[in-house]
Amino acid sequence: MDKTIFIKGVALEYRAFAFVFLSVCLMFADNRFGYLEQARFVLGYVTTPIYWVADTPTRISFWIDDVLVSRSDLIEENEDLKLQLLLVRQQLQRLETLESENRNLRALQDSAQVIEGKVLPAQIINVSPDRLSRRILINKGARDGVFVGQALLDAYGLMGQVDEVLPLNSWVLLITDPHHVTPVEVNRNGERALARGSRTGASELELEFVTQTQDITAGDLLVSSGMGQVFPKDYPVAEVTSVYQDPGQPYLLVKARPMAEIDSTRNVMLVFDNQHAQPKALPAIQQQLLAPNSGSKGQEGEGAESLEVPVDASADPGQLIPAAAGSQSAAVEVAGEEQPDSASEMTPADNAVARE
Repeated sequence: MDKTIFIKGVALEYRAFAFVFLSVCLMFADNRFGYLEQARFVLGYVTTPIYWVADTPTRISFWIDDVLVSRSDLIEENEDLKLQLLLVRQQLQRLETLESENRNLRALQDSAQVIEGKVLPAQIINVSPDRLSRRILINKGARDGVFVGQALLDAYGLMGQVDEVLPLNSWVLLITDPHHVTPVEVNRNGERALARGSRTGASELELEFVTQTQDITAGDLLVSSGMGQVFPKDYPVAEVTSVYQDPGQPYLLVKARPMAEIDSTRNVMLVFDNQHAQPKALPAIQQQLLAPNSGSKGQEGEGAESLEVPVDASADPGQLIPAAAGSQSAAVEVAGEEQPDSASEMTPADNAVARE
């Protein structure tokens, strides 16, 4: 009995050794000569289902985790995604704002190169709450050389003229104000007219005293005529939107849309023409009148260095300052002498425009 068990044990050892030897031989033959490559390819069809069954518990575990996610986790994730979306939209709006501002500044710079004379950039900082007037407040004032009647433009057309000058700011009366009249002419044929702000409160202009014989049609471009010597000549003012002819009235009812972006623009510019090349000297004169013993030469030099508008070098600053304090009459005479003589040569129509 014991001998039989011993013989069976030895047989099993030989058999195991034989299988190991056979496996080594097959591995060597497959690696060296590739005899079993085709057989291994066929066995792949058999082993694939086995692999899939073996991976099933893992896939079931992942599926259960996805299904059993709590409602609070979903709400929290949703809130995080909404916050990220809000931040991205805010950044996008900021980029669009910067792009629009950059585009407007480039257009303003291009327009400044076309205008004759010196320009002073400014920004709109406030709008008048008065319903009866259309006025805006800009961040330039007397210390910058701004004067009453000075023309204000944006990158696309005329906006208005300075109505009130403060030390640091200035109020500007827009061309759409009912009390403002702009001398214009049709760019196509030179027909002249007067453009007044609409009395309805809309941001539009109405042409006054346009006879039925004048050639003005919708789509015509209205430019500044230079009459009144306030606005620069040939600068865009408005585009004619409608022309209505009432048989019972001697004049046409013409409405126009301003070319300037009056209700949306922020960056504007003030125009200095040759006749107002010395407004910057006024603050220095006022200082001399108020403090005659503080050294006139030093104050004049300091005022001249801060000027942005060129001053005629041939003019003697001492002639503009009275000899003694309180000589207000002398100052008035000096101011009267500096005014141009072109007013005496203006036609009655020009005087009417200037008074308006």
